[in-house]
Amino acid sequence: MTHFSDMLEGYARFRANEWVSERERWEKLGEGQSPKVMVIACSDSRVDPTQIFDTRPGEIFVVRNVAALVPPFETTPGRHGVSAALEFAVQFLKVEEILVMGHGYCGGCNAALTKAMDGMEPGEGGFIANWISLLDEAQAKVAQAHGTHGDAAERAMEMEAVKVSLANLRSFPCVRQKEKSGELALHGAVFAISDGLLRVLDESSGEFSAV
Repeated sequence: MTHFSDMLEGYARFRANEWVSERERWEKLGEGQSPKVMVIACSDSRVDPTQIFDTRPGEIFVVRNVAALVPPFETTPGRHGVSAALEFAVQFLKVEEILVMGHGYCGGCNAALTKAMDGMEPGEGGFIANWISLLDEAQAKVAQAHGTHGDAAERAMEMEAVKVSLANLRSFPCVRQKEKSGELALHGAVFAISDGLLRVLDESSGEFSAV
């Protein structure tokens, strides 16, 4: 189990080794960033996009949250963290691709599927329940086809969640316009913790296939 003290030791190794050996790279990154890809992934500690895709600092712009969800375009009062990150990536960094990456054994998707957090108060599960309610329509579809428990239902829920986020991305005018003009491409994928396979969505068929 890693603690903050272990992290500080890791920082010391980084500062003494990688920071020194790639000083020119870090100096360039200090001047700015220009990633071409935005990745929207889950906060789960087991699925780090930079490790899965073997990328270096500055190469991908990553946003992580419970279940890798994108909310629909809204102008209602509130703090719109994912929307702000998306706006920054698309309008200011001008990324050319966005990947929504779900994963196997996702706790957020499982909670959405089983509705385990429903009725809980904020601070005790209510914030999670409200967030994953973005998947209510997908949950009904999955539950009808597979029930709400078991591997088949869980895998289906994880895949449907990716499709929901892609649909919500397209509700943002800037995303919709740039995709139509060819300036932006959207992708969906699910990383399987159990076998290490990345399955990419073919939106024309709705199927995920291993790459």
